[in-house]
Amino acid sequence: MSALLWGSPTMLAEQASTHQYQFPFGLNDVIEHNVMANAGGGAQDKASATGSRVNKDPESLLRLGLPINNKQVRELQGNIETIKGDVSSKRKSSAYDEMKKVKSIVGSKKKVAKMVASCRSPEICTQAIQEIDAAMDPLAEAIKSSQDALKGSLEESEALDKAFNAQQKAAGLLSALEEQMIPEGYSTPVPSAYSDLPQLKQRATVEMVLKKGADGDKFDINGVNFPEAKLVMVIDGYAAPVTGGNFIDLVNKGFYNNMKIQRSDGFVVQTGEPDGEAVGYTGGKPSKSIGQGPKGERLIPSEIFIKGDKSPIYEIDIEEEGRGGEATVLPFSAYGVMGWAREEYDPNSGSSQFFWLLFDSDLTPAGKNVLDGRYPCFGYVIEGSDFLQDVKEGDVIVSAKVTKGLEYLKDPQ
Repeated sequence: MSALLWGSPTMLAEQASTHQYQFPFGLNDVIEHNVMANAGGGAQDKASATGSRVNKDPESLLRLGLPINNKQVRELQGNIETIKGDVSSKRKSSAYDEMKKVKSIVGSKKKVAKMVASCRSPEICTQAIQEIDAAMDPLAEAIKSSQDALKGSLEESEALDKAFNAQQKAAGLLSALEEQMIPEGYSTPVPSAYSDLPQLKQRATVEMVLKKGADGDKFDINGVNFPEAKLVMVIDGYAAPVTGGNFIDLVNKGFYNNMKIQRSDGFVVQTGEPDGEAVGYTGGKPSKSIGQGPKGERLIPSEIFIKGDKSPIYEIDIEEEGRGGEATVLPFSAYGVMGWAREEYDPNSGSSQFFWLLFDSDLTPAGKNVLDGRYPCFGYVIEGSDFLQDVKEGDVIVSAKVTKGLEYLKDPQ
């Protein structure tokens, strides 16, 4: 089905009409409009997935989404993240060159001073930089060992694994360093009209456990069976404070526990519609500004954060804002990226339904992502995204819980 995404929008629309959950609400028209508009080559070169290479790393995208402004740490980030791709694709010489660039940055007193000056706690940042420097030594040793080993040998594989682990350690330290650069007490400004809706002021982590709908069935991931699927997701209250707050509030209330997956078509995995007549969450008070759905659903506004802005735009999508093609802070360019569903023509109709996008860069040409700026993106799966390839309709979310960051939820109820 998703192979047709850029080939025949008419066929997509016809097939979508036969199934309630063929695409997120309203996406069929978006696909047709976007494909036709780009057929003439008029697409702006600003979109989140612009360029010959699409950033598909959720942890990288989360770092880039942080509200910080430090040239030196972004340079350091680029080098550390490039090493990951180089090691994965066995570009050993390139990985070694990037390692030397990292050593150069963290060894520069001037650059280190500028990074530390941006931190809330200079001591924590200084230590993180020193540990990044130290992590480059085993990385360099592992890369050299892989170069000396016979191609395809066990020795080469083990050396590359060590290089990857060293890179991951450096990447974790990089995240801690960048998070220290967020100003004390910072939160994304949200219009007072939405003060009666839950808001997530920073970031939170959610763990979900899923099981197959049929007893005894297991998740088959590349020929390996698992009795359950565990997803770890980071929900971003910096880029999506209202959408993220609504999701964390529902997770914390147990709303998604024992809920079935309601759509899985190779394009998205979607859930969030409760049993009964309502299509969304009906607990709590409705927002005074947004109101409630026809069956008493709590509604939230569309929330799109465009790069370069100081806060999201609400109740409108990027096209209606006249800024189509501009990049969003969180792009739909990673496998397992999380988006909020809504009705086709009503940007204020989101309630509790969300989807995981099964992103495939081969089917989403650079600069032509049809979801960016049209649906709120509010988080990424950082662990367990491979399970989504075998999540089917009828599978069950056994449990969903907030494991980190619940204190950043502001619940007016």
